[in-house]
Amino acid sequence: MDLPIIVVGGGLGGLSLALALGQKGRRVHILEQAPQISPIGYGIQLGPNVFKAFDRLGISETVKAAADFPLSLVMPDAESGQTLAQVPLKSEKFHRRFDNPYIVIHRADIHNILLEACRRTPGIELTVNATAVQFEDRGRDGVCVTCADGRRFDGAALIGADGLNSRIRSHVAGEAPARAVGYVAHRTIIDMKDVPADLPHQHDVVLWAGPGYHVVHYPLRNRSIFNIVAVFKDPAPGHGDLRVTHEEDVRHVYAEAHPALKKLLSMMDLERRWVLADRDPIRQWTRGRVALLGDAVHPTLQSLAQGAGMAIEDAVCLADLLHGMDYDYERAFREYPRRRLVRSARIQLGSRELWEFYHAEGIAREVRDAGLKERGEDDYYDCLEWIWKGDPSLVQA
Repeated sequence: MDLPIIVVGGGLGGLSLALALGQKGRRVHILEQAPQISPIGYGIQLGPNVFKAFDRLGISETVKAAADFPLSLVMPDAESGQTLAQVPLKSEKFHRRFDNPYIVIHRADIHNILLEACRRTPGIELTVNATAVQFEDRGRDGVCVTCADGRRFDGAALIGADGLNSRIRSHVAGEAPARAVGYVAHRTIIDMKDVPADLPHQHDVVLWAGPGYHVVHYPLRNRSIFNIVAVFKDPAPGHGDLRVTHEEDVRHVYAEAHPALKKLLSMMDLERRWVLADRDPIRQWTRGRVALLGDAVHPTLQSLAQGAGMAIEDAVCLADLLHGMDYDYERAFREYPRRRLVRSARIQLGSRELWEFYHAEGIAREVRDAGLKERGEDDYYDCLEWIWKGDPSLVQA
């Protein structure tokens, strides 16, 4: 019997790849380090481009049933409350141009949809409590992955879908630390009934843009809960992840923020914080019988809301290449970055530019605001078309 393809990481990208390969009749073994599959319980945004991949995976309608459909993307000034930019997401023009919806969804819900689809698909095995610490590439004889507890798993090839701090990446592309960007994120979900009545745009995806900070919010689960993310400059960068402290983060924000925004921030759990980081684009996505996927190869800032989308696109693209090339791994792995590198790198670098744009201060902020006033609906659609139209290489197979 053919050896399975081993996928390290049971996140959205890893599950999407396993599902795509399993639907093509290929055996897959997912190794997940956590004791159980339980994603962080906050919201994510998924653009129309991701539905091109979901269609291929046969889960589009299930995803839509679990999603919320925001009316617009809205960017107010965090101090004055003035709307700087608005991108309609449910207009006839939007649907004519992009075919598919823009959604927000609880991460646990989309994760469970993929997980259940994998469980229904023959040939997909999932092992938890399996922390991959090293592997051996045996060329045509496949790979052997060793876990922290000594267990060993043989496979035909290895895909590292193990996130920003990927262990597999260090073997493929060399050791290099992630790039901390000097900001931290705080995340909270509250009941929709507790949202301040005077908070504008409650049915939209909103990004309050302030000097050196921003706050994003949108409803989830049929507008029953409200997802909030506050991002501030890190007053003490370089001290690791999930640190417990917040007074420095919010002091300057409370001094100047719009009253409705202050009220919302007062309802947040600001004790836990995530240090934000990305990496530079690289060319080395594969080595021998090993390849990287998603955040393991091209982690990006959240500015374009495309981190999950890029991982899912990677998964469908890689599965297509492997199947279409009759599992000639070396050949498929050479072609894989040729298909995906420029698009994913453009997301990474564009997200960095937009990050600075959101947080502009002083004269740069005035210039930003003046430019946004000159833009209309079609201008925003033109800027986003290359993303939201989807990866042209994901043709129907």
